[in-house]
Amino acid sequence: MAKYLLLKHYRGGKTPTNDVPSDEWTPEEWEAHMAYMIDFERRLIASGEFVASEALAMDGVWVRYDGEGRPPVTDGPFAETKDLVAGWMLFDVDSYDRALAVAAELSAAPAAGGKPLGEWLELRPVMEPTPAITE
Repeated sequence: MAKYLLLKHYRGGKTPTNDVPSDEWTPEEWEAHMAYMIDFERRLIASGEFVASEALAMDGVWVRYDGEGRPPVTDGPFAETKDLVAGWMLFDVDSYDRALAVAAELSAAPAAGGKPLGEWLELRPVMEPTPAITE
């Protein structure tokens, strides 16, 4: 099994096949889209491939360690992710081909007019720990 992180973007990637902006979708189109997403997650849970997922708010801050006391916090500039990353899903599958199939299926979530969104999703493998060398 290998874990993959799938990133869903607000904007900034390649244009989806159904390019009606989401702020122009009807409430019914949003309901259908969300129902698809929930059903998709349930199917991954049932297959044992689901690890975790979350939608992300557009709010965010930079934080770092800066010695003792309160860490410095700033509202940017961001490395584009605050305005781009809408959510993520982590899943554990048997192969890269299965990871591609999972991502493609999620990309088919309905959008305006009930047609598949066809959005580009960023798929990245999760790094495995470096094996310990024993002699």
